[in-house]
Amino acid sequence: MNPIPVQVFADAEEMSAAAADRFVQRVGATTRVRRARVVLAGGATPRRTYELLAATERRARVDWTRVEFFWSDERTVPPTHPESNYRMAAETLLCPLGIPATQVHRMQGEAADPDEAARSYELELAASFGVATGGAPPRFDFVFLGLGADGHTASLFPHTRALGERRRWVVANYVPQLQTTRLTLTYPVLNAARCVVFLVAGREKASALARVFDSSTSYEEVPAKGICPVEGELHWLADRAAASV
Repeated sequence: MNPIPVQVFADAEEMSAAAADRFVQRVGATTRVRRARVVLAGGATPRRTYELLAATERRARVDWTRVEFFWSDERTVPPTHPESNYRMAAETLLCPLGIPATQVHRMQGEAADPDEAARSYELELAASFGVATGGAPPRFDFVFLGLGADGHTASLFPHTRALGERRRWVVANYVPQLQTTRLTLTYPVLNAARCVVFLVAGREKASALARVFDSSTSYEEVPAKGICPVEGELHWLADRAAASV
């Protein structure tokens, strides 16, 4: 198999620090001239990166008053639930930085109607970016994404309906493998981003990471393959364990 085109770090701590530095460099530069709109990922992997961003040595390099926060996906749980992607980011990044609610755009995972919650979030994106729904997707300045052991990213899971969405920016995606529905950004808006950074850590992700760069697999099988920014940058950061295949 061809070498995986990723930046490989000795361990998850080193990878997390590199991800935090990349965020500071890109988003810090943006906030010097205008507001920056960023997408946060859930799961365990980005937690340490968020903690490092909130630490004194990096927090001073970004004008956080000019950063708007969004999410790649959310579970259908309340924001106080242990599995909430919003809760993890709030505890590790938003609260330590003192980010006001006016700069936080969370997905309403607790909504009774996930489809309506997805439509509402799409309208929130349109309002924040000053664009119309149904047109060209908004361009996020920076997007964090993770990789699941099954090849999913955000809540774009293998062989699920959301993979075929080409117009909507946000959908409620039923995941039969998990017997649950999740809210997720779609390929059109993720691929419009100016910079996408994947964080991959742990030996359990090694097979999935290898499959992303295997020409014999499709994005239906490995949804992370579908992330290909049209005019933006794509970076894969992994620890040595994840890049071991």
